[in-house]
Amino acid sequence: MHLFDRALSVAAEDVEIELRRQCAVPWAAFVLNPRRLRGSDFLMRWSQGRWSEERVVQAVNATDRYFAVPYGPSSTAPSEDIHEFELYFERLEQAGLGEMKRPDVLIFRKSDQERVCEAVERLGGERELPFIQEEKLDDLLSRAVIAVECENSLWRAKQMPDYGSELRPMKRLGWRPGLPKSAKLPTVIVKDEDRGPLRKWQARRKIPIHIWHVFYDLAYGIAFARAERLIKSKLIEAAPQTFQAPGGATTQKNIYKIYYQYAYPLGSCLEEPKLVAEYITDKNGHILPFVRFTGGALRLTAEAIAVLDEVAGRN
Repeated sequence: MHLFDRALSVAAEDVEIELRRQCAVPWAAFVLNPRRLRGSDFLMRWSQGRWSEERVVQAVNATDRYFAVPYGPSSTAPSEDIHEFELYFERLEQAGLGEMKRPDVLIFRKSDQERVCEAVERLGGERELPFIQEEKLDDLLSRAVIAVECENSLWRAKQMPDYGSELRPMKRLGWRPGLPKSAKLPTVIVKDEDRGPLRKWQARRKIPIHIWHVFYDLAYGIAFARAERLIKSKLIEAAPQTFQAPGGATTQKNIYKIYYQYAYPLGSCLEEPKLVAEYITDKNGHILPFVRFTGGALRLTAEAIAVLDEVAGRN
């Protein structure tokens, strides 16, 4: 599967939520650049993903001790135009970097901001970082406090039916704490296919990775090392999920949904985003409408800043 398809893959359950009780869409043969984009779900995914990563960067930059730099391909890709977004990923693949896995964001101490920004500019700016071999980024990486893998969900966390539920003994977990499989509550998602690459990156770079999951109103975080311990101890089970790519291909992947009770509160919504009606027109004149996420603000919690302080202190 192409890198562009992986970046915009949507879980089948999310597609079902968006398209439930609708008839077949007339733009099913929509052509984007040359690949097919079969529905507005994928454009929504693109807009929502970029919005959540931008909120994370702005929330970190609003503190007086830390600042963030987009680092992974999806974080540095163009955010204004889906066509440019696809061309960016094509360029990555042509450069032989299609299989590369890097965390989405790097977080630095504010005291290093001038040096880090100068280093990024010398390298050609944020959008060029994914095209540079990491061996040439040692000076930049050596100053990072943590690396962040960003995830997002189109839910209001506080309104999810099982928000606020206490974990209780579950037979399937050997009477250890958990909730029914059907429970609907905020979780921090870890993709099984990402675990190996993230472990290798963390071990090689000696930079702790954290998973930050942004909802519409709240955000949660967990250290990747803690997530791994929960998974290996079988407190968190694998959940098979079908993903559909823009080109129509489906793949079965395991994900791990880590209860928010195991995570630390990362942020809360200061200002809700606006959902703006947008559309794109394909080369055949077909119009594909979607909703773009714009604006809004996230504030880091005291707990999240304490996590950064603790890691920075160890480094």
